[in-house]
Amino acid sequence: MAQLIFRLIGLVTLVSALFVGGFAQLSPTFYDQTCPNLTAIVGGVIEDALLTDPRIAASLIRLHFHDCFVIGCDASILLDNTATIVSEKEAAPNNNSVRGYDVVDNIKTAVENVCPGVVSCADILTIAAEQSVVLSGGPSWSVPLGRRDSLIANRTLANEVLPGFRETLDQLKSKFSDQNLDTTDLVALSGAHTFGRAQCLTFIHRLYNFNNTGSPDPSLNSTLLENLRQLCPDGGNGSVLTNLDLSTPNTFDNRYFTNLQSQNGLLQTDQELFSTSGADTISIVNNFTTNQTAFFESFVVSMIKMGNIRVLTGTNGEIRSNCSRLNGDLAGVSDGGLVSQY
Repeated sequence: MAQLIFRLIGLVTLVSALFVGGFAQLSPTFYDQTCPNLTAIVGGVIEDALLTDPRIAASLIRLHFHDCFVIGCDASILLDNTATIVSEKEAAPNNNSVRGYDVVDNIKTAVENVCPGVVSCADILTIAAEQSVVLSGGPSWSVPLGRRDSLIANRTLANEVLPGFRETLDQLKSKFSDQNLDTTDLVALSGAHTFGRAQCLTFIHRLYNFNNTGSPDPSLNSTLLENLRQLCPDGGNGSVLTNLDLSTPNTFDNRYFTNLQSQNGLLQTDQELFSTSGADTISIVNNFTTNQTAFFESFVVSMIKMGNIRVLTGTNGEIRSNCSRLNGDLAGVSDGGLVSQY
């Protein structure tokens, strides 16, 4: 118990130091006066959604991640196509893959009913990610708030900067480093794959012809390989889903890292963290496997760091009334033919 207390004290100290430094523009108390029940409102909508969609918690974290990595944590990913906006929703890493937009809209409606014109969609995404973790058995944290919403989207950048499911460890490190996130952040944030699902198309290259060898990925557990081949036959339906975590697919815990040690990581980018020879990520995986508290502490710090990527504050951006539209585009603008991602 004493060791746990010391770890928690260390986490509080570290997070406090972050606020003193680069996170001073945001504050967990930002809405204390203007929307004091904000977190409860967001959590309530997600809790209701989980009753019929156990995937939604993992999907909302991914939505936040894919927002922050492009032009910052500014809800640009939520914007639909218009005459002036080329939506990030149709970028290759997002199209028919990223989901949860409908739940974000429901959260926004619930928040607007209580605190109209006050809370940004960017902050809703950030709180939704934290509440998704909490409702799935993971840690809670004080979310720094005060973001504003972007006036632009960038599909081209989304196609370039978001990590792909076939990338090497060096490529992943490079993309995280570009966001000022280090190797520990990479491993900790990858731990969000401890819940949720993935489509066959994201890992089928590991099953039959890995790197054009005509053989499966040698870092894939043979039993898992056979099970996945049954689920995802060569040339079959690429949209079929399976669990990212074999044992606790709806729970936020450290079993993801245990899976990597037994070569049961589903995605290539997961298994790369442990199976890349000589990688500095291996010791981090081993630590998180044996010490869930260490994983939770690192995950919280990394989520706060990621949530501060190029945020808009003060008079920059706007507070959107509708998360999928700029305030100036709310009247009489078509959706540009956007295919629904829900």
